[in-house]
Amino acid sequence: MEIIHITNTARSAVLEIRDGGRYYTKTPYRICVNGEELLTAEKTIISLNNLLPDTLQKVEVFDGETKVCEVSFRTDYEFVTLDVRRFGAKGDGVQDDTHFIQTAILACPENSRVLIPAGVYRITSLFLKSHLRLELAAGAELKAFTDPEKFSVLPGMIQSYDETDQYNLGSWEGNPLNAYAGIICGMNVEDVVIYGQGTINGNASKQDWWGRKYKEVFRPRLFFINNCKNVTLSGVKVCNSPSWTLHPYFSDDLKLIDLFIQNPADSPNTDGCDPESCKNVDILGVHFSVGDDCIAVKSGKIYMGRKYKKPSENIRIRQCLMEDGHGAVTLGSEMAGGVVNLTVEDCIFSHTDRGLRIKTRRGRGKDAIISNITFRNLDLDHVMTPLVVNSFYFCDPDGRTPYVQSRELYPVDDRTPSIKKMVFENMKCTNCHVAAAYFDGLPEQKIEEIVMRNIEFSYAENPMSGVPAMSEGVPKSTKRGLFARNVAKLTLENIKIEGQDGLDYEFDGVDELIRK
Repeated sequence: MEIIHITNTARSAVLEIRDGGRYYTKTPYRICVNGEELLTAEKTIISLNNLLPDTLQKVEVFDGETKVCEVSFRTDYEFVTLDVRRFGAKGDGVQDDTHFIQTAILACPENSRVLIPAGVYRITSLFLKSHLRLELAAGAELKAFTDPEKFSVLPGMIQSYDETDQYNLGSWEGNPLNAYAGIICGMNVEDVVIYGQGTINGNASKQDWWGRKYKEVFRPRLFFINNCKNVTLSGVKVCNSPSWTLHPYFSDDLKLIDLFIQNPADSPNTDGCDPESCKNVDILGVHFSVGDDCIAVKSGKIYMGRKYKKPSENIRIRQCLMEDGHGAVTLGSEMAGGVVNLTVEDCIFSHTDRGLRIKTRRGRGKDAIISNITFRNLDLDHVMTPLVVNSFYFCDPDGRTPYVQSRELYPVDDRTPSIKKMVFENMKCTNCHVAAAYFDGLPEQKIEEIVMRNIEFSYAENPMSGVPAMSEGVPKSTKRGLFARNVAKLTLENIKIEGQDGLDYEFDGVDELIRK
């Protein structure tokens, strides 16, 4: 085994214990820093806090009394700390502390930190700036107001003076629409780290954001960054988001590490993390328990994808725990710009409706390319249907029209999306309910290639009934096997399906089948 240094600030660090565990370590370990025991680690991704700046840190890992590995690194230099209480914030759960915390953020020089000590700080939106280090100490909570009139509006689109370009600020479900500013919001900033042991609480409920319907201005995200670079969110808990929880938008080089993202199971549209048209994203050691998809990768519904042609790409998801969501990792349905080079490994999916959930449809367009998707080394338990690829997702006002839902052959044109290669390997899927896998490609643009190897499927004793894919004509089922339709090449190597009702495999329109 080994311990790997992932990242650090002047006051914190994130490490990974590699002992073969998935999200959890195989055994608890004692973590000592410079000779003093700091914590007991039971997760593979761990955060160290309250470190001294510009100091060599020697981290030793003990299994009982036996040292099993170590790593050393130096914390960053720090110039000053700006405590928000010195700027007027009270943290009493009553006063609106937005202005005082924002002042500290704007006043913070480079190589310094803004410190939010223990307390409950009522806020609306905080706007980030470049080269910021913002720490939420243990016991600190940013608790959002829920009155819409307190929030500024981000316009969906502003036309340039010469009408040759445009400036997009607000977004809602893949379209450039007016939206309330996020609770934590970043616009065109870079080199930002938000870290610590505190909580960002969107404070939403069915009495406010979740119970309202909007037409002109849409609900805020808990964390929204637009055209940003090199942003890290680490260690904190985020909960009760008004809508999508973490929404990086047209942003690159992001790290989302060792977070707990929690929204009630019945809260609407509260996806955990939705990288949209983002590049180079690491999602490591995150625990999801949400009311919609845990991770939903997107790239614009139609207009934004076609105009900017910016896919979500190079996304790495490791050592995460996904619970109580519709999909553990979803691609789409707003993905007109495409999703390429996505890897999910060493994760646990538990009690989600689906494991992989691809949602696409005719109309997303020729740039809506899904390619090089890899899922490996995963444990799935009580996932209703572990693998779902749905090319007939019935979203949008035209979602149930014959053009979207017909299984007949249509011409391939500029509206036709495509799915390239996907690899699924080394997966154990226990207590499945609805089906083992459901792959449904377009007849005119078949799924190019699916490779499955070393995967076990078994079923729950008392399975619940459901539809494996949300499209017209898909019947409810329980304990269904593996269904594949309109796949150009399908490779099945060492696949075990045990306990299904009926056929273990159903193939329709599979051009090349390789079984080992």
